[in-house]
Amino acid sequence: MRIAVDAMGSDNHPQPDVTGSVMAAREFGDAIILVGDQPQIEAELAKLDTAGLSMEIVHASQKVTMTDKPSQVVKGKPDSSMHVGVGLVRDGRADAFVTAGNTGGALGIAMLRRVGLGRIPGVKRPALGVIFPTAERPLIIDNGANADCKPEYLLQFGVMGSLYIERMLGVPNPRVALISNGEEEGKGNALIKETIPLLRASGLNYIGNIEPKEFVLGAAHVGVTDGFTGNIVIKTAEAIASYMSNLIKTEIKASPVTAVGGLLAKSAFKRVGSHLNPDEVGGAPLLGVNGVVIVAHGRSNAYAIKQAIGQARRIVAQKVVEAITAGIA
Repeated sequence: MRIAVDAMGSDNHPQPDVTGSVMAAREFGDAIILVGDQPQIEAELAKLDTAGLSMEIVHASQKVTMTDKPSQVVKGKPDSSMHVGVGLVRDGRADAFVTAGNTGGALGIAMLRRVGLGRIPGVKRPALGVIFPTAERPLIIDNGANADCKPEYLLQFGVMGSLYIERMLGVPNPRVALISNGEEEGKGNALIKETIPLLRASGLNYIGNIEPKEFVLGAAHVGVTDGFTGNIVIKTAEAIASYMSNLIKTEIKASPVTAVGGLLAKSAFKRVGSHLNPDEVGGAPLLGVNGVVIVAHGRSNAYAIKQAIGQARRIVAQKVVEAITAGIA
């Protein structure tokens, strides 16, 4: 495959972006196209062993910052690494695009046909889907692309999320639920209550409302919510996981006895940390646009970028975009 990577995307660009791309090229054997400021990319590549790897640079004279508004990005930075990278996918020169840059900018560029990929026919709003790092690997959708939603948006999020889980995890007829403040249909805000009959009549394996704790424990394969709520759920979960990890490390070192116990349980703690680490997921697919786009954390390290590239290539291989196109139709 040919995967385009925004080398100017992460908070610490281009080091994590370039290093992660080299790691991906070595592990997956794909051709990686690094998009961004050519001198900076070349300087970073010179520090790494790229022998035998297919690494290409496509220069982009502008970069998108985390403070740029989506409207400014779409209109005011036509030669940004995001524009150029999405354009490579649109023109068939790359199979997917990975960025750790501004989420709103990536969404704005990708969803507009005149500058990017456009939406899949019939899709009202593309959405970010994030795999939750628990045993069942459930998907929460939306995760920040749409702060304000209508019931028909949530219906389509359910369809796209179900197809994603079916293709990527091989789960037939995934369980789909609305994330709410209670199981009863009388609970929830107006958006939840108006979405319920749409999902019930959708033909999906809709199991009703679930609370966040049930979603975490694997009650549903797909948790549907608006982007505002979904983003808060994910960021809160990540913060709690990080806090608990640091607290356990501190308490283990508190006495010689617990320190010895910590050494004996080190491999178990490492496995737990791997499960809870968002870097393992890498990034969130932007479902509903007519191409494969992965949006990673701005604070992504090289390993997270490598994992995001791995997710992008699996989405291409499993023909997720084609499945969503057929499902929405």
